[in-house]
Amino acid sequence: MGNFVHLHNHSEYSLLDGAARLTDMVKKAKELGMPAVALTDHGVMYGVVDFYKLAKKEGIKPIIGCEVYVAPRSRFEKTPRREESAYHLILLAENQVGYQNLCALSSYAFTEGFYYKPRVDKELLRRYSEGLICLSACLAGEIPQAFLQEDEEKARAIAEEYIDIFGRDHIFI
Repeated sequence: MGNFVHLHNHSEYSLLDGAARLTDMVKKAKELGMPAVALTDHGVMYGVVDFYKLAKKEGIKPIIGCEVYVAPRSRFEKTPRREESAYHLILLAENQVGYQNLCALSSYAFTEGFYYKPRVDKELLRRYSEGLICLSACLAGEIPQAFLQEDEEKARAIAEEYIDIFGRDHIFI
């Protein structure tokens, strides 16, 4: 596999979604010759310290991340709307500042934005974007959802907004 690196992985800490044990994930990455591997659990960062230690022990670069839930409007809005739920967005820490910002986002998601799930909003993303790399996520991401609705113009506008938040060199679709 050489230079291939998984950047979207859920562990046993992604409740009801992740099945991979951290030890197995890191061992498999090493077995496949991957130089690095990311941990991007859903809405939580519970496993990052253990993940970091395991990866370092195996000589693999740990990439700390989180697949955050982004509230459609404000993290403070807590009204049920079946047609809208929180969008997924993958954030990876590029450096120590990014790690600290990821921790802040995760904390605010629970203390201010929790509504069924820990949620952030674009105001928080703007405030804590430094040092973070943004991936448009899975089909539950805001950009993929716009494409699924066949609304290319909306997808482009959302992508531009994320470029404005994270910078052109820090967003990947």
